[in-house]
Amino acid sequence: NATTRRDAAGNIVGVVGVGQDITEKKKGEAELSRVAQDLRALIDTANAPIFGIDKEGLVNEWNNKAAEITEYTKEEVIGRKLVGDFITSEYKAAVKKVLDDALKGKEAANFEFPLFTKNQDRVEVLLNATTRRDAAGNIVGVVGVGQDITEKKKGEA
Repeated sequence: NATTRRDAAGNIVGVVGVGQDITEKKKGEAELSRVAQDLRALIDTANAPIFGIDKEGLVNEWNNKAAEITEYTKEEVIGRKLVGDFITSEYKAAVKKVLDDALKGKEAANFEFPLFTKNQDRVEVLLNATTRRDAAGNIVGVVGVGQDITEKKKGEA
């Protein structure tokens, strides 16, 4: 902060400044940014499909493995309805309930459901649905971490 310094007659004779050392704050911001980048890389390169939806059920996260098993790129799914566009018809209600429950704070573990690939092939997924919260603790969506169990299910048949 700076302000002018004046003499008794009101003439400007100088400037008075007050500074604050923000070195530690800047270091903290840089570290926070680095951690966020590390987490982004971890999600993107995880060997498990990871997706996220917002409170309206629109996809807002889609990692590389999700793209690989579904054949849909991140750009093709972001902003689309997960349940309406990618879940097989016989599982739409069940998957919607699991995601709606997670949006209320009731998380699900080991929920099996099929996804459609771009070529309409069926991929079996084992899902854990976790409530996603903002810094204030408000629920803002759901993160799903899955496992492609298609081959395992074929072996059981």
